[in-house]
Amino acid sequence: MSAEDTAATPETARPPHPLREFWFYFSENKGAVAGLIVVVTLVIVALGADVIAPHPPHEQYRDALLVPPVWQEGGQWKFLLGTDATGRDMLSRLIHGSRFSLMIGSIVVTLALSLGIALGLAAAFFHIVVSSVVMRLMDVILSVPSLLLALVVVAILGPGLINAMIAVSVVYLPHFVRLTRASAMAEMSKDYVTASRVSGAGLLRLMFVSVLPNCMPPLIVQATLGFSSAVLDAAALGFLGMGAQPPTPEWGTMLADAREFILRAWWVVTFPGLAILITVLAFNLMGDGLRDALDPKLKRS
Repeated sequence: MSAEDTAATPETARPPHPLREFWFYFSENKGAVAGLIVVVTLVIVALGADVIAPHPPHEQYRDALLVPPVWQEGGQWKFLLGTDATGRDMLSRLIHGSRFSLMIGSIVVTLALSLGIALGLAAAFFHIVVSSVVMRLMDVILSVPSLLLALVVVAILGPGLINAMIAVSVVYLPHFVRLTRASAMAEMSKDYVTASRVSGAGLLRLMFVSVLPNCMPPLIVQATLGFSSAVLDAAALGFLGMGAQPPTPEWGTMLADAREFILRAWWVVTFPGLAILITVLAFNLMGDGLRDALDPKLKRS
């Protein structure tokens, strides 16, 4: 073997950087890349809503009620996507509504994931009493239809955006608990956990330092898919009048306000519905790509 071949061998044998490997598998899914682009665009729009929106979301133009979009007869360039029944600019309200949708998804996923990890790890490490109580409670929650359970929780707490987020968090909690418990129990039988026990690792260190990091890939995928479902359920609660209350520019609430104008002014219903559809679809596509990139069973050699 020549000196050049000897020098090149370590470079050839070096494993790829984890981020580069992740992007390689993620980018193979073109739908996931498209979803990521849409999600990044939504985040930019939400952060810069005050600058991007042409009008304040609550400002009413009494001389411009139910103005159609600019490309339709009677439309005005001042209101590109038209106005609603009280003269508020649809485009501005959609842009500001992205803030609420991303905030709802983030808070719901954070609450459900945090509590789900804690309860799931407790159920995995304490097999007898704690595991039975936690898992039977999760079974009870799963036995109730998700939207009905959310409505019951909101009815108890009272209508409002914060209470709607708490209700949706309760609905998705069992998914994270069961996934965390199953992943943790699969990891507990492996050699590195046994080695940590023998070396004297405490219970908390064993749970959160040794086992939890190896349970995160499926939890990240579930969190991404749960984000889109949280946005959809919060919009459903808003549509039913149990979520965000008017005049908050939340997409579900905008749909509820526009119900009586479906036949007269199609744009007041169509654009909020499209915003919900595109957001949910983008997060679902991105979740599929994360699953392909993070699940070793789906990686091709």
